[in-house]
Amino acid sequence: MSPPPPLHRAPDRLASYFWSGDAIRSRSVSDVVRSSTLDVPAPPTRLVADWERDISLRLGLESGDVEALPLARARARWPDYRHCVQAVSDWTRTLGLREVLTSCDVALMACRGAKYHHDGAHYGGAAFCNLFLSEDKDLDLHFPSTGHRIPLTRGTAVIFDTGQPHAVIERRSSGFHAADFPPGHDCTQVFLTWELPIEDAHVGHALRIAFDIDPSTALQLYEEQVWLNGAPASVCPASGRWRQAA
Repeated sequence: MSPPPPLHRAPDRLASYFWSGDAIRSRSVSDVVRSSTLDVPAPPTRLVADWERDISLRLGLESGDVEALPLARARARWPDYRHCVQAVSDWTRTLGLREVLTSCDVALMACRGAKYHHDGAHYGGAAFCNLFLSEDKDLDLHFPSTGHRIPLTRGTAVIFDTGQPHAVIERRSSGFHAADFPPGHDCTQVFLTWELPIEDAHVGHALRIAFDIDPSTALQLYEEQVWLNGAPASVCPASGRWRQAA
């Protein structure tokens, strides 16, 4: 008697519901992650020291926290800021994104690792473009659902869908553990981040986004969110696995 054929699990179906003007629209969540290592100059030592003071005294980052640093003040002390922006702009053009970066909001961020999360509940209408500015501290940007694991060093650039779970974890770790980021240990990363409009034709094409995949559900919603297989979902902060929303 022949053994039964193997059971094949249907792939998970993710949907992002996001604000488009004054209406909620639906779209797919891309598993495309674009990354490269760009040749950018190191930030001035004095500026790095300023960031470290802000991180320690003003932000008080704990393990897994991600917070904003003051960009305007940094630019005044950062002669090579425009070179960093130009390097990212040149790279995005090679991906077919043309001049989209020039019209996008940019922020300066710091993290002490990052728990697994997605940003589709607040930035569902965007993709993130990040440029990491810190030296290699044995940390990786990990996308558990796609398998991408990107070593973070100065010049690491990445573009990804905000609805895709991600974290910054210790290089030898299989998940996020707060103990990997103890007090007094130099494990912070500083990075620039741009919000690329997901409805821009070039951004949608680069990430292979399909729009209006569930218009009937979108009509019933009043806030941005990500659904898995037809129901609201959240992400386990330690493993990055999807789970049913509480």
